[in-house]
Amino acid sequence: MRRVLVAALVLALAAPVLAQPKDEVRRTRLANGLTVIVRPSDVAPVVAVSLLVRMGTRWETPETAGLSNFAHAVMVKGTTRRSGAELADAVAALGGKISASAEADYSEIRASALARFWRELLGLTAELALQPKFAPEEVDRERDFVLSRLQRRHDNAPSHAFDEFYALVYGPHPYALPTLGTPASLARFDHAAVVGRYRAFYRPDRIVLAVSGQVPVDDVLAEAQRLFGAMPAGSSAMLDGTSPAPVAAARRRVIDQAAQQTQILMGGLAPPLDHRDYAAVKVLSSVLGGGMAGRLFVELRDKRALAYTATAFYEPMKEPGVIVLYLGTTPQTATQAEQALLAEVDRIKREPVPDAELARARRYLVGRYAMDRRTSERLAWYLAFYEVEAVGADYPERYRAAVEAVTAADVQRAATTYLATPVTLVLGPHPAR
Repeated sequence: MRRVLVAALVLALAAPVLAQPKDEVRRTRLANGLTVIVRPSDVAPVVAVSLLVRMGTRWETPETAGLSNFAHAVMVKGTTRRSGAELADAVAALGGKISASAEADYSEIRASALARFWRELLGLTAELALQPKFAPEEVDRERDFVLSRLQRRHDNAPSHAFDEFYALVYGPHPYALPTLGTPASLARFDHAAVVGRYRAFYRPDRIVLAVSGQVPVDDVLAEAQRLFGAMPAGSSAMLDGTSPAPVAAARRRVIDQAAQQTQILMGGLAPPLDHRDYAAVKVLSSVLGGGMAGRLFVELRDKRALAYTATAFYEPMKEPGVIVLYLGTTPQTATQAEQALLAEVDRIKREPVPDAELARARRYLVGRYAMDRRTSERLAWYLAFYEVEAVGADYPERYRAAVEAVTAADVQRAATTYLATPVTLVLGPHPAR
């Protein structure tokens, strides 16, 4: 999700709360430990597949940073049955697409197609997951490509700023590592490393297969058993050690980078997805940066013209997350913008949020959540994600109820707890100092 943050620097109006149909979800666990979840839907004649694996940055070190994503990038270059181009053609013939990548808490193979081709799509997903070719020559090609992507991220001021901010906040914790890796770690990746990573983590007890769309549930479950049931069982618990505790490397850092804008990121460690304070911090984030009615947008952008972009992020994570307040401003107003941002943090810690503003923030969150769960692709991902994160099948209902129950006192307590001494990163041209 981290890469989505920069792409999501678009400010949206608060979404209306939509009625959500009651999920009729079927879950089963194959004898080998692989979990299959199917959600039928008649909304559109499409089917989406999300195969999530407990494999990502959380299980990496500075030496192996980016290996999960790199393995999936090589994976889509072909299987033992067909080349990458042939795989792409096969999926396109179904009116669909297929891709693979890794994030902090998981890796994913995602695919979609017209619903009548659900069986073929499931077969191609299984082929990619269970029979990747990992051709040695593709490893070197992909390394060169990822190195060029790393350079582009470094040259892009917002992307670079977010990468540096996470490294600053998390310190020794693996969430500090960039999903794409580093030039030093990429240099270590060879064919053996890629294959070894795949074999270590692609175990049935680490895999969740979610299917959502216009599909026959019993037939899908039977096909999943046929395709994945032969994977040998076995525990992979030895892979799940304890991560080093996150410790901020510094409270403030300034990075010189030639750019038209200065990036200001401020925030701190926040609760994981299953923490009792998660909903309160989500509402706190919404009050400050929830669309065009958020305080940062209204006060710093509209009223004072101190920023082009003003928003907040707080993504769901298995281990401690981060609440991020973000401003994109001019080098000339950067100092004033940073001071104004600190003032807004101080204000929300000192003053209870008014009832009307609190209600808007809660509606914004619930509405955005409903809007994000409208498509089969997103529903498949959510089903698999909540299973991988082990938060329970009823998490959507619990989350909505928790958000609706957040009070002004909860928001104030969350602010004083998780923004007590915020970490700040400023990235831009030298005048930003």
